[in-house]
Amino acid sequence: MKQRTAQVRWEERMHTPLLSLALAFAVAYAVPIVVPGADPWVHAVCQITEWVVWGTFAVDYLVRLVLAPSAWLFVRSHPLDLIAVLLPLVQPLRLLRLVSTLLLVGRRARMAPQITLTTYVGGAVVGLLMFGSLAVLHVERDAPEGNIKTLGDAVWWSFTTMTTVGYGDHAPTTGLGRMLAVGLMLSGIALLGVVTANIAAWFISRFERDDAEERRRTALLEALTREVKELRAEVGRLTGPAAAPAVPAQGDASGPDNAAV
Repeated sequence: MKQRTAQVRWEERMHTPLLSLALAFAVAYAVPIVVPGADPWVHAVCQITEWVVWGTFAVDYLVRLVLAPSAWLFVRSHPLDLIAVLLPLVQPLRLLRLVSTLLLVGRRARMAPQITLTTYVGGAVVGLLMFGSLAVLHVERDAPEGNIKTLGDAVWWSFTTMTTVGYGDHAPTTGLGRMLAVGLMLSGIALLGVVTANIAAWFISRFERDDAEERRRTALLEALTREVKELRAEVGRLTGPAAAPAVPAQGDASGPDNAAV
């Protein structure tokens, strides 16, 4: 129980620092692509920052593994975390560091207790759009037959790909670029499905609330109607002929005038 508590405390304590490091990774990844002619020391700092961010996420995974009540159960229940930690070690490409960091950031964001589905989906859309644009620009800019040469071209291509529109005016020509396109298509379809389901659930909940409110009002009106009927019946019983005092007729022989005679 103490190990479980220590793991939860560690995860809660590391939410904000890791997400802040993810922002630093985003800047470090974007600068060499957007400004390819920057000084060599700028590229070196960005590369070091990328590895530091990935290393911090790897240390976080190892600490959570040690603090988990069952190490094997933790590994089985967090397969994407393990893949994201090991992926850059297979072949140290910048694209693999990008993929692993996105997986780790997504995992940590989903674990945040204060995050809502709408915020997570919105952040995922923006993140995929930004990183997809940077990645395809980095891969396709120097391709001999490529037509994605500027950041604007890359953003336009990412937007049309994620929304499954696919105008075809810009398309990757390299194998790695096409792999990026497939990943962006699948991610876009998944996110669109989540957004559609979320909107549908919101409408259904609104209709259900309206129906529940209407049923409540109907039940209240029926209860009031029954109470009014019961009150009328009670008043009628109390003021009916059986409860009223007898009034003697004018010519009744048992009346007071006849008794006096």
